[in-house]
Parts: sequence; C-alpha cells; structure tokens
Amino acid sequence: MVYYSRNRILGSPELVFQEVHRILEVSRINNARVGVTGALLFNSGCFAQVLEGPQEAVEATFERIQRDDRHGEVSLMSVGPIADRCFTNWSMAFVGASQVDADRFGGIAGESGFDPNRMTGDRVHAMLYNLTLEEEQAT
Repeated sequence: MVYYSRNRILGSPELVFQEVHRILEVSRINNARVGVTGALLFNSGCFAQVLEGPQEAVEATFERIQRDDRHGEVSLMSVGPIADRCFTNWSMAFVGASQVDADRFGGIAGESGFDPNRMTGDRVHAMLYNLTLEEEQAT
C-alpha cells in the first residue's frame, strides 16, 4: 500500500521533528508486532509511506493513520498484492532525518515538487526504496 497525507503537526520545526520521531517509535513497535514493514518519507508539508505485510495488518494500520489528527487529506495512491517485500529489514524505514537525507530529498523535491498529486504510487514506492537502499549503504 502506498499513501500520502498532509502534515497537520503544528509548532516549531523542532516540535514537528520530535513528533515525527514519536510517530516512528510507535510505528516501529506496532509494525513489528503485526508483521508490517515499510518506509516513511516526511517533509514539512506531507508524509508519503509504503506499507507491506499481511492485508489485514496493513489495512488496520492504514485505518489508524486515517484517524490520526496529525495526518490530513490522507490519499491512497496504490494498493495490491506483491510477490516479495522490498523493505524486509525495516519495520519502518525513515528518510529525511540526516542532513545528507535532507540534501538528497531536496533534489527530489526540486525535481518533482514532491507534490504527491503529480506522482504515482509506483513512483513514490520506487523513490522510497532507492532512498532506503542509499541509507542502508551509508550506515
């Protein structure tokens, strides 16, 4: 499943950063418990996320996200069965935390405007997959 949502977290950049990390902490625990893997991309304006795993678990996760006040205009970009997971090593990979990530993301944002309305679910999935691979190689 690939979706995007508009950021509804208010406050200073530091407060927003802290709240995104709280989301990640809880997501990683919950996702590991139910067998969901994936990746999250965040900028100040929106989230984009890939969720993989058992259909029931992915749907329940997505339902929680839709009810979360920190997400607005939640939009499903693609959903369907997959042969193999792409994010097997990540209960929830995160792209955008380091300065290197911010620099890489800045290039992507400049290229696409990171307007999810202009991107396909496959494009978001590929972008997150490539950024996650780069992150794994950098660590």
